[in-house]
Amino acid sequence: MTPLLSVRDLRVSFALDEGLVRAVDGTSFDVMPGQVLGVVGESGCGKSVTMRAILQLIERPGRITSGEIRFRRRDGDNAVDIARLPPRGPEMRDIRGGEIALIPQEPMAAFSPVHTVGDQVIEAILLHGHRWQEGGRRLRRAEARDITVGLFRDVGISMPEQRIDAFSWQLSGGLRQRAMIAMALSCKPRLLIADEPTTAIDVTTQAQVLALLRDLQARYNTAIIFITHDLGVIAQMASYVVVMYLGRVMEQGPVDDIFHNPRHPYTKALLRSIPSLHGATRVALPVISGALPHPFNRPPGCPFHPRCPDAMARCAAAIPSLQPVAAHQLASCFLHHDQAEPA
Repeated sequence: MTPLLSVRDLRVSFALDEGLVRAVDGTSFDVMPGQVLGVVGESGCGKSVTMRAILQLIERPGRITSGEIRFRRRDGDNAVDIARLPPRGPEMRDIRGGEIALIPQEPMAAFSPVHTVGDQVIEAILLHGHRWQEGGRRLRRAEARDITVGLFRDVGISMPEQRIDAFSWQLSGGLRQRAMIAMALSCKPRLLIADEPTTAIDVTTQAQVLALLRDLQARYNTAIIFITHDLGVIAQMASYVVVMYLGRVMEQGPVDDIFHNPRHPYTKALLRSIPSLHGATRVALPVISGALPHPFNRPPGCPFHPRCPDAMARCAAAIPSLQPVAAHQLASCFLHHDQAEPA
């Protein structure tokens, strides 16, 4: 199957007065049509920056320094390299929202507080109206409003005819998140990026939102990149997993292989830190030793080696490349292969 999105050796840097921050340092992965890809890792590992790079939404002084982000558009035979497109150009504006949509971490900050949530969804539909119009006719605002009411009903918002005229601060956290999902789906995107969509809501609402995303993904066959640090959510949602650390991919593979046969020490440490109902009582929860390095003082060699229990002398001198270690798994670790990144 041809990938819908293919990221190769992506690097994003922020040039600050204190030094250079390499937020994304050679990330590579693929997203297949209709697939749910889970991206996991500790806070600060570059998950969100990678997704913002896909949307060309890197804030200054950050920039994409190298790599490819090849996206297969709806009406094109060849993939377009998003990394080479002007962020404010017409093609990127058409892709952003129209073919790749984003559900941000905090919907309260994403919605304008002085416009109704319905007006903001209607604006997106009118901007990308060709996704809905027939025969080249321009979409009218009344039609966009009817579409928005239908979307609100699809995502489980009760009384959508009334809620469409509400402001974001008049809605609960769960309703705001549902409205943001409706806005992301308003232009029938081929790829949906969900950046920790369940972080700011309670457990009950979180379960409802996850069930809603699963239902919508099956109904519309939309590919989803699901970013989270919660491995339990990944087990429910994803079919393929990418594990990131300090801007690099440590391991990737099918969700069952990652959970039942992890190869990289970092993946193993993440899985050990999950509380278990069957674990021993009154025993300290295993934690990953040490802490993430300071962004201005990255360790040489493998970025995880200062915290790795299996580190070898070579790990401090060279960076292992991402190589196959099983039938469907890839890992960046000298425990399984001898391939290093070019100096």
